[in-house]
Amino acid sequence: MLKIEKFSRTRGRKMPGDPPGVPDSDGTKIAASQAISAMCESSSCKDCSTPRVGIPQIVQLLRSDNEEVREAAAGPGKPDNQQPCKCQRYRAAAEADAIDPLINILSSKRDGAIANAATVLTNMAIQEPLRAIIQNHEVMHALLGPLRSTNTVVQSTAALTVAATACDVEARIELRNCGGLEPLVELLHSKNDEVRRHASWAVMVCAGDELMAVELCRLGALDILEEINRSLSRKNKFSEAAYNKLLNNNLSLKYSQTGYLSSSNIISDGFYDYGRINPGTKLLPLKELCLQELNDQRAILLVNNKSDTSPPPSMEDKSSEVGYGRSISSSSSLRRASKEKAKLLDLDLPQKKNQSRHQDGTLSLAEASPKRKEQVIDVEGLRPQKGKGKKEEEKVKEEEEVLSVPKFTEGSPEKEWYPPPDPEFCVYVLEVTKSVLPITNIKEQIEVLAKYVADKMGGKIPKEKLADFSWELHISELKFQLKSNVVPIGYIKKGIFYHRALLFKALADKIGVGCSLVRGEYSRGWNEVKLVNEARKGVIGNLPPPEEYIVDLMFHPGSLLKLRSKEADLYRFL
Repeated sequence: MLKIEKFSRTRGRKMPGDPPGVPDSDGTKIAASQAISAMCESSSCKDCSTPRVGIPQIVQLLRSDNEEVREAAAGPGKPDNQQPCKCQRYRAAAEADAIDPLINILSSKRDGAIANAATVLTNMAIQEPLRAIIQNHEVMHALLGPLRSTNTVVQSTAALTVAATACDVEARIELRNCGGLEPLVELLHSKNDEVRRHASWAVMVCAGDELMAVELCRLGALDILEEINRSLSRKNKFSEAAYNKLLNNNLSLKYSQTGYLSSSNIISDGFYDYGRINPGTKLLPLKELCLQELNDQRAILLVNNKSDTSPPPSMEDKSSEVGYGRSISSSSSLRRASKEKAKLLDLDLPQKKNQSRHQDGTLSLAEASPKRKEQVIDVEGLRPQKGKGKKEEEKVKEEEEVLSVPKFTEGSPEKEWYPPPDPEFCVYVLEVTKSVLPITNIKEQIEVLAKYVADKMGGKIPKEKLADFSWELHISELKFQLKSNVVPIGYIKKGIFYHRALLFKALADKIGVGCSLVRGEYSRGWNEVKLVNEARKGVIGNLPPPEEYIVDLMFHPGSLLKLRSKEADLYRFL
């Protein structure tokens, strides 16, 4: 062992036994590195202090100019073999500043060196403290080259390193920003089983949040995984898990493709129901759908609780409406306005000028009126303001001109975009939180929420009068009023089965009431809930499984129809 530790002291002398053509003592260094690695890999290594032997010297060799020396110093190692002694070995390597040279080796010209370095980084990243250090060294950018390699061993180890290091949102964002998602998705096409398995694993990890899942779907990962899973010889557990992870973190696509959201699929702000699409069909992002020209196709239903102050536009003044693609208001600006108002009221400070103008540049009704020149009342309910001077009037004219200009113009940089606000839905969430959430009985919660949803969507509709319920005309008017195919769910006052089912699911998810959302044929949609038989509560022994019910939101709002009963089938089907 002492002889092995002295290999770095040769100082360039040619040693006996050096391979021919290897300059100086590089052959000895390679042999010593391999000896230490083999000793650490040995199953007979029971002393946890032994793997630390020679680590500083090994780390020193990672910085060698000789590619073969760096390859030998970096490996070999197995990523799935994490004995305690090896954990100490990697911690000791990190303490000796091995991470930086290991990441530098990822740009080596030798495939073996890259694979060895990637394997060591994977083993290190399994330990959370070391993973944080690795992430701070821009490992995602360094992995870009190995992901694009033509060597299957390099591809496999690089994908595995992505899976080990992309466990945090910041790391995934770094991978996306440096262009690493594209080559990762391409590896799913590989004919090599190990590459395909590790790439699926990495995609599953990267799909850990909604934004990344949407981006991966846009790059075609979902379609490739679906194709893989249809093949008995190519599919694997990771490809199936990655497919499900992508769908569960992209609920808009999942509902459009499958027509089903389970109770664990929680609808978040920005969810939209495009309608049924076939597998393999691309679902456009919400932004593109909002910017589309108005058409006669089915309205796209949006759930958004991120705005809270702007009232919905009036149905009477249709000429003044601005389409979502041209609107410059945003939920963040509305929240800022609300916070500033609260600060002024709390501190009782003198009112600032121009308070009657919204933060997004739009004018309050009082300021826009030509009759209010001497005194303007702020729309937020603040103190009266005195008339404005010429400079203020010029600013008003400039802002009015800005409102008439489309937000996205050809040749101009694209500004920040926000989903259309839905102040009515925000009110619904507040009211349901106050009235339904405090109810302790789950069955009663469901019944009260169902009646609330039905009341907001046009009330009880007798079966014999269902054909006379003019919901289609109402939706068409909303689309024309908003100049958009996207209609926020809170705007709808005459809703049919699938409108009410979506509103019920969205509100239930906000207050923690478990329910599923199911799409049917011919504008049908319904919610399914699971309830334990009240009569069996408190009984000692095994309880029967919960019973499933459909929530009636149309004919007898609040009624629970036992699944697969005659009443439930009449509700689900024509």
